[in-house]
Amino acid sequence: MLKDLKIQSTSYLIKQLPTLTVFVDTDFNIIHASDKWLFTFGEKSTSTIGDSLFSVFSELNSKWKKVLMGCFEGKCSPIGIQKYTDISNHVKWYKWSNTCWYDENENIIGAIIQMNDVTDAVENERELRKTKVQLKQHSEISKTGRWEYDIEKDEITWCDTTKAIHEVPSSFVPRLDTSIQFYKEGYSRNAISMAVFEGQEKGRAWSLKLQIITATGKEKWVLATGKPYYEKGKLIGFTGTFQDIDEQVLANNEIKKSEKLLRTLIDNLPLNVYVKDINSKKILVNKAECIYLGAKNESELIGKDNFDIYDIETAKKFTEQDMKVMSDLVPILGEEMVSIDKKGVETTFLTSKIPLLDERGRANGLIGISVDITSIKQKEKELRNLIDVTSLQNKKIINFAHIVSHNLRSHSANFSMLLDFLRHENDEDEKQKILGMLNNASGNLLETIENLNEVLAINTNINVEKKVINLFEKLKSVEKNLANVIFENQAQIESDFHLDQTIKTVPAYLESILMNFITNGIKYKHPERKPVISLSLEKGKLVSILTIKDNGLGIDLMKYGNKLFGMYKTFHAHENARGMGLYITKNQVEAMGGKIEVESNVGVGTTFKIFFNEEI
Repeated sequence: MLKDLKIQSTSYLIKQLPTLTVFVDTDFNIIHASDKWLFTFGEKSTSTIGDSLFSVFSELNSKWKKVLMGCFEGKCSPIGIQKYTDISNHVKWYKWSNTCWYDENENIIGAIIQMNDVTDAVENERELRKTKVQLKQHSEISKTGRWEYDIEKDEITWCDTTKAIHEVPSSFVPRLDTSIQFYKEGYSRNAISMAVFEGQEKGRAWSLKLQIITATGKEKWVLATGKPYYEKGKLIGFTGTFQDIDEQVLANNEIKKSEKLLRTLIDNLPLNVYVKDINSKKILVNKAECIYLGAKNESELIGKDNFDIYDIETAKKFTEQDMKVMSDLVPILGEEMVSIDKKGVETTFLTSKIPLLDERGRANGLIGISVDITSIKQKEKELRNLIDVTSLQNKKIINFAHIVSHNLRSHSANFSMLLDFLRHENDEDEKQKILGMLNNASGNLLETIENLNEVLAINTNINVEKKVINLFEKLKSVEKNLANVIFENQAQIESDFHLDQTIKTVPAYLESILMNFITNGIKYKHPERKPVISLSLEKGKLVSILTIKDNGLGIDLMKYGNKLFGMYKTFHAHENARGMGLYITKNQVEAMGGKIEVESNVGVGTTFKIFFNEEI
């Protein structure tokens, strides 16, 4: 009875133990267990009492079983770790320790097992090992090693990766002085020496891209970092990293070489090349584009848009084109465009705009390529003008040939007829008359030839040289030459020319034009009034208009308008009318790239407007 009471008392005490404690016999059956143990492994019941330890720990490791069997034989019991999976499939880890269980006769009847939950420690250790593995892998992949220097011990430590970068064996023991000797002599060695000195004296960290020469003699680029560390304000050492960046540096150098080659090519192309972002702002321009826009260098244009460079209308047009190219993803190829900069300079370009696509096929900018064709367009215009002039000249020459043929044939027929009369005439008085007629005919022929020569000279001289002429002075010179005619006809010459009024023209032609129109205004004056000739000039940028108005007889343009400037065309009975003045004047004006317009009322007077082309 007392024995049973003693067992019950012992069991009660074991149940209250604050640790995970279990008593097993030599057959691994559970005899006693603390409540905490039962709560943890028996799911809050006593069902495990009497069960085998293996029923609780189905994954009982062989080491623990072997230790328990040794414990049954009185041997020492080292500590171990056991994995346990609860009913919720949560994995736990427990550290166990065993002691022998003796009866009152000092006989071993089993083992006393105590356990502690070390799940967090195990997980932390596993995470630590995992982190170490990852760090090692990262170190190997990134070729980044570690190093430390203990000032007190004067010891420097390299990890395996750092040793591999220096191409030394794993048994290599570095020293501070030999470590610095690995750096390439010159800048690299001086830089690392200065970094270590400033780190020691001023507490500065460093990160330097330098070159080393490995143990095998290979030159290699590295990124060396370091910083001092302190204990209670005292410098006790340095720690840092050492990364092999040789491949990166060499690759970057190759990229830079390629970029420089590409940039040299772009800058020396006889084309304007530029790149714009999605907002139509320039992010790259070549030398030709800088020169065209008057920029000293690329930085003056980077970030600028069309409104910063061109006049408002040109900027609007170009921006609309840019946005359309980037939205529709349809390039503009070889389109002729005219740009006007903020100074008003107009330039014609043959332009292509190509959308820049990202990896998703959307436009994030555009490339523009333009070639200045302003000079080509000018040459094209000059060629067209030359063709027009040539065509006009050809027509004039054909017309001139018909006139020459007709006039000379008339003179020839007249000479032939008079010579035939002279040959058959016997009367001396009649012969003298015929000889007089022949003399007049000869004079008329010479005058005709002179007129034809003047017209021919005008029509064939397509490269007449223009000069800037003072119009006021030229008019005074003509008035001086016509002084007698003006005086005899009591003519009045009026003009609004300024003293410094100029016009770009051929000097001889201008004098001839003024002479012809003034003399015509006097020659065909109205019999009931004194002749008044008024001259005025409307000065334009490219074209100037000289207006000459008279108050003479006037011309019936409905009747004679299409014949007004014809050769030998006269419209008034005047003894000195030859019909050559207006013809020659028209040819002179057209030879200078101009034209003549006329307004006239019979009995009122005539107004001629002479358009002088001052551009060419």
